[in-house]
Amino acid sequence: MLLAIDVGNTNITFAAFSGRSLVTEWRIATSTSRTAEEYGVWLSQAMHLDQVNMADIKDVIIGTVVPGALFNLKGLCKRYFNCTPLVIGEPNVEIGMTPQIDNPKEAGADRLVDAVAAHAKYGGDTIVIDFGTATTLDVVDSDGNYAGGVIAPGVNLSLDALHGAAAKLPRIAVERPRKVIGKNTIECMQSGIYWGYISMVEGLIQRMRAEYGAPLTTVATGGLAPLLARGTEIIDHIDRDLTLTGLVEIYHRNKN
Repeated sequence: MLLAIDVGNTNITFAAFSGRSLVTEWRIATSTSRTAEEYGVWLSQAMHLDQVNMADIKDVIIGTVVPGALFNLKGLCKRYFNCTPLVIGEPNVEIGMTPQIDNPKEAGADRLVDAVAAHAKYGGDTIVIDFGTATTLDVVDSDGNYAGGVIAPGVNLSLDALHGAAAKLPRIAVERPRKVIGKNTIECMQSGIYWGYISMVEGLIQRMRAEYGAPLTTVATGGLAPLLARGTEIIDHIDRDLTLTGLVEIYHRNKN
């Protein structure tokens, strides 16, 4: 059994796979101070509740955008799974594509992994939209190479900024408002966030397609993808497990 670990800025996802099939997954808040032992105790309890035997985990692959979390995760793998993990971005790990950007080392592990998954699942020329801590739109060309993209503040970052910088603006949840024109502060904020992000994504996709010069299939991932996709027809696919799919694909490429 394979354990895929996706380390984001907000959460870490641990997912157990049998072959290419997802067995179950668990999430924990990202922290660079959490020790290997803390990971081990929490994960052993989570696995026990889902009837997954830790001894069945034979290999681990890690993709992280938080370098400070990697040391203790490697310690987790060594102590509890008796293995050395494959880590996206390390020289011994071949991802199977070439980033077509000025400095390939700048591309985040999550964006590269998503690119691999999008090409493997959907093929052709693709835009991957990730509604995470940052909202990113990345182009994958027909050969499966990462071809560049766009980075914008994430939805929750924008909400935090509104609440933190304006004394009278409350903290709100992301919801689809009844109308675009709000009649009170909360409705106005919800409209600005919900329809504002949808409009931004629609506008960026249209401009990216025009600049790229070819049709681009759109794939959305991230926790807010289903909610935001309901407000637009420009998103072709919703795939919340895209990053995990990419990690598994890269693992099998390296094992083969």
